[in-house]
Amino acid sequence: MSYLKYLWIPVLLIIVYTLFFRTPDKKKGKMAPDFSSELIDGTAFSLSDLRGNYVLLDFWGSWCPPCRRDNPGLVKLYNDFSSKKFKNAENLEIVTVALEKDNKRWKAASLTDGFSWKHQIVTISKAVLLSPLAQKYNVSEVPTKFLIDPDGYIIGVNQSYNEIASYLEEQSEQ
Repeated sequence: MSYLKYLWIPVLLIIVYTLFFRTPDKKKGKMAPDFSSELIDGTAFSLSDLRGNYVLLDFWGSWCPPCRRDNPGLVKLYNDFSSKKFKNAENLEIVTVALEKDNKRWKAASLTDGFSWKHQIVTISKAVLLSPLAQKYNVSEVPTKFLIDPDGYIIGVNQSYNEIASYLEEQSEQ
């Protein structure tokens, strides 16, 4: 029973690791790490290809109940802002990254949830949060989203869709 008094040490280490080393960097003004991947249609893609646009980079999983509850807000944001013109950007582009253990459920989930945008990526990994793309952004939980400005800088992390919509509305041409 004496070992129980030391049980808090590994728990504390996990909490410290998560808070300081695996949480997304929330500092405004940090350049979004560029990456290259393949879209679900087989097209080669680089995040830097979208410079000049606002980009919402959304990490999600078909197996994740909070992600699935969040997806209608993502679809609404896309529908409301994808054709708007902005003062300092061409468009709003959505890039979704499905973190999956296999290639079976994500397609049905994205169709059911109404994902209609071009920039959809699926990464398959037995430990989904250890996919190289999730690690590049220090994603420790899903959903995690990054709002990126037209110059490629992160301007928001895990904002609500209302906050994102308010910001984009301020930036839109009247």
